[in-house]
Amino acid sequence: MPGLIDTHCHLDAAEFTSDRQQVIAQAMAAGVTNIVIPAVARENFASVTELCRQYKNCACALGIHPMYVDAASLADLDILQDALQQNAVVAVGEIGLDYFANNSDDPQAHRQRQEAFFSAQLKLAKQFDLPVILHVRHAVDEVLKHLRRHGVRGGIAHAFNGSMQQAEQFIAMGFKLGFGGAMTYQRATKLRDLAKRLPLESLVLETDAPDMPPSWLAAGQKNSPKELPKIAQVLADLRQVKLSQVIDITSANARQVLPKLA
Repeated sequence: MPGLIDTHCHLDAAEFTSDRQQVIAQAMAAGVTNIVIPAVARENFASVTELCRQYKNCACALGIHPMYVDAASLADLDILQDALQQNAVVAVGEIGLDYFANNSDDPQAHRQRQEAFFSAQLKLAKQFDLPVILHVRHAVDEVLKHLRRHGVRGGIAHAFNGSMQQAEQFIAMGFKLGFGGAMTYQRATKLRDLAKRLPLESLVLETDAPDMPPSWLAAGQKNSPKELPKIAQVLADLRQVKLSQVIDITSANARQVLPKLA
């Protein structure tokens, strides 16, 4: 039976500095065989790639997150291009649009900057024939518009929380949809309904650790990839299928959409 694949985990985060090796060992012991670590800014390209050289079960994606574009320069896109050329990466990411939190003095200019960086990074994904790992918050239709324009080879819509219609549009473009800790909360009725109704062949699992803790972690407890088997069990329970089926199919989905993972 294949192991679980955590398709989105920020293992390079400061929260893991003191116990990173132990966190990885615990995840492996729990049945997680692969962990995808997406970068968020030029400043962590080196730490993410080094982690993936150090731990063979980890794979990296490189990109500039929409929440970091204000601190980024256009030169960072050239650095990203070089990094994609020089390193073994499975995707361009974490990239996308986030229209939820906007502390900018000029919200319109901030959105335009996000879109410019997103568009430039989709062009790089196309250039290197790489899938993308998407951050999409309160901007699903705008992200879909850019994907239609650039025609990348698919990827993962991380922490998917759109509508069924939007999900179908992502799937039609070769994307898998990431489900994680948010799905474990009883109050997340819309998300849990999507997890039940979407084709299992279109879903992948993720923790987004140390963020997005599942419902069973108390306040202050750190999320980590060892929680993935319990997240998988929640999905199995929602769909009323065996856990082994969820593991088999979501792992195959991850390898299909991120072919360099193999």
